[in-house]
Amino acid sequence: MNNALQFSHYLLKRQVLALTGKLRFYNPQNELVLFSEQKMFKLREDIRVYADEQKTQEVLAIKARQIMDFSAAYDVFDSASGEKAGTLRRKGLKSVFRDEWDVLDANDRPLGMLFEDSIGLALVRRLVLGALLPQNYDLTINNERVADLKQRFNLFRFEMDIDFSMDSAGRLDHRLGLAAAVLLAFIEGRQQ
Repeated sequence: MNNALQFSHYLLKRQVLALTGKLRFYNPQNELVLFSEQKMFKLREDIRVYADEQKTQEVLAIKARQIMDFSAAYDVFDSASGEKAGTLRRKGLKSVFRDEWDVLDANDRPLGMLFEDSIGLALVRRLVLGALLPQNYDLTINNERVADLKQRFNLFRFEMDIDFSMDSAGRLDHRLGLAAAVLLAFIEGRQQ
């Protein structure tokens, strides 16, 4: 497995003023460890995550199963081995009020959930404050919290702290957790 996947904390930054969305993941020492650039005008999402900005080493591939789907499913693959790490599937209707995603294993069996931590704040965000109120997501496996994805308040760019430290038993595959952060930054961020 790629060394960039070993950290318990990451800072994700999305470049805002660019024709294509660019994500940079930094480790706790503030070193760039992962990079992703969203392709423009794709009918079916096919997002690649690399170990560097020159895109010399692909680490993850995140592929939508269908072109347009309210409850879209995104398969996450390890690019080195071709192995499917799992799937993240958006809960369409439920996500209108609060973002919710199913986390599935490589065989599409339920593992856990990714969701905004507060339905009240989610509604205030959607109806009143919009992007001025940062989002906070919990990722659970078997109803136990294993990751926290917390957006920082920043008027000029999207920043998210990714924390896997509460997963002392190693139940969450970091590839799925990082793919979840990519999808939240690109797909959910598009809605703002």
